[in-house]
Amino acid sequence: MNATVRMVWWVNRLRCMSVAEIGYRVRRMARTKMARGAALRAVSPTTASSAAAAAPMPRARSFHVRGAPALSPAQVDALLAEADRICAGHVVLFADRSFDVGVPTVWNRDPDSGVTGPAVFAGDIAIDNPELVGDIKHVWELNRHLHLVRLAQAWSVSGDVRWLHALEQQLRSWLDQCPPLNGPNWTSPMELGIRLINWALLWQLVGGEASTLFAGESGQRLRTDWLDSIHAHCRTISRNLSRHSSANNHLIGELAGLFVASSVWPCWKASGAWMEQARRELEQQARLQYSLDGVNREQAFGYHVFSAEFLFVAGLVGQSCDVAFSRTYWSVLQRALRFLRSVRDINGHVPNVGDSDDGSVFRLAVAGSDRAAQLLALGETVFGGQPSDHPGVRWLLHALPGKRPDADPHESDTGWSFPDGGYLLFGSHFGEENEIKGMLDCGPLGYLGIAAHGHADALSMTLSVAGEQVLIDPGTYSYWQEQKWRDYFRGTSAHNTVRVDGRDQSVSGGRFMWLRKARATIERMPASPHEFDFRGSHDGYTRFADPVRHLRSVRYDAASSTLVVRDEVAAKKAHPLELFWHFAPELNVRLTSTGLHVRGKRFALQMHATGADLKLELVRGAENPPLGWYSRGYESKEPSDVLRISTVSSAVPVECRFTITFF
Repeated sequence: MNATVRMVWWVNRLRCMSVAEIGYRVRRMARTKMARGAALRAVSPTTASSAAAAAPMPRARSFHVRGAPALSPAQVDALLAEADRICAGHVVLFADRSFDVGVPTVWNRDPDSGVTGPAVFAGDIAIDNPELVGDIKHVWELNRHLHLVRLAQAWSVSGDVRWLHALEQQLRSWLDQCPPLNGPNWTSPMELGIRLINWALLWQLVGGEASTLFAGESGQRLRTDWLDSIHAHCRTISRNLSRHSSANNHLIGELAGLFVASSVWPCWKASGAWMEQARRELEQQARLQYSLDGVNREQAFGYHVFSAEFLFVAGLVGQSCDVAFSRTYWSVLQRALRFLRSVRDINGHVPNVGDSDDGSVFRLAVAGSDRAAQLLALGETVFGGQPSDHPGVRWLLHALPGKRPDADPHESDTGWSFPDGGYLLFGSHFGEENEIKGMLDCGPLGYLGIAAHGHADALSMTLSVAGEQVLIDPGTYSYWQEQKWRDYFRGTSAHNTVRVDGRDQSVSGGRFMWLRKARATIERMPASPHEFDFRGSHDGYTRFADPVRHLRSVRYDAASSTLVVRDEVAAKKAHPLELFWHFAPELNVRLTSTGLHVRGKRFALQMHATGADLKLELVRGAENPPLGWYSRGYESKEPSDVLRISTVSSAVPVECRFTITFF
């Protein structure tokens, strides 16, 4: 980021801050400067950390984990094969991308670009500079240490000491290369929190204090240095919690890591205070960051799952340590699962609403597993008391074997109306073979002042038929690729809604910042999903010199399997309008004179468009400007068909009628 761009970013960021937040950040900068001085004066990282730790306190907790949960021979073989690949330097990052991280691992290196971040005070590192650190997401993902837990699992299922030796080498190299407050792996408190959670799982699976990992002089030195680093992690998180407009999933992750670490390792004078603060604030953030009907307020379904994973792990550690969270806390998670269960189609697809970076809090199943399915299976076991056949769930509850929490037994399984969170479902035969499931987005752009992970998708829609995605949200692609790709995937033209004057509904101020946010309003609430009659609007374009208001009506009739979407704009003058319909890449999409024909595996969809002087254009994989792309996962994109309907109008509505038939 050059000086001019950085200056513009700072001006925009200040515009999103309250006076209280500006004061808080000034104080934080002063603390960072003091920390930098302390780091430079330290004789050695471990000596400085040990000195801060002071007098000995109670020993670390062990949950007396023995062996492994019941696994099939095929599951054991797959686990050991992956552990072998990890030892050879081949590690899966994000959902399922394999990277060569080297043997021994170079922990500060971006495994994709090969750029190694500087071994300097973390507060001095510009993490958005690819020439300095590469893609920081790659560095952070590796250093979450999800893959090290895989080595502990291999030890649990086999008892082969070579896995403990591999773990010792990995941990030793990390502690040597990443001393406290030094290098890119100390730049994000949330990343410290995720690392602590995975260290806690690893600690339990290898047997805790009594593990042969700590045998002999080298083992004791590893234990001492590891505890020193754990203390430094906790202290750093506690002094740098994300506040004000940044208090989103990052704060939940930081608090969860702090709670887990101070519960599993209550080894220092500050541990009790850390644990109590983290527990208290997690209770608060669970209520704040999820709506009354269970929707994560970041309006990003990937972070809905991510934040729930944090809350589950913290809650389960609390149960194991007899530091129980309240029934209200667990009710938030029950409602979050209800929403997630409701929006999934019969084949498990969840719309790609808002940002997602494939980030996991833990990975105890095979790479690429469906995390939404895992979370729902975890809920069924924790809240329903039913044994799970999901390997990730079995491993998690094996490592954290506390009693099940006090939860509401009357919480319903599914729903269709989530007005507080901003989503309404329409369709018919939910959960059946001929399911038609649509979702309408009528909620806010995102959470807090910057709405960091929201997209400009007011009044957008998705549709699934017979378990096949039809109308899709194209997803995220990447946070740090060329700016045009970040702008496209989070912009209005990448969503099934209307764009006016070629501009986004909301005004961006940076990659993770919105300066002006479109607000959607429900004007007519439907009575049911199968006789669905909605009307709503948003004010995103009232900022224009000639203010424009977009109004959308959506009607679905189950008897005829017909969906009618009517878009109109209210303005004094005529404006160029574009209406976008994005289709899943697997579908056969063919343009006709008045609409299009779509064919899936078990259905056909006819769309007929009416309006004044409509121009219909099917676009696929355009790059300048981008249009017609779909992202299945982070750093992945592929061409997909988009129907763009264009006109110039201020009064005549555009109506699209979709008729669905099965064969």
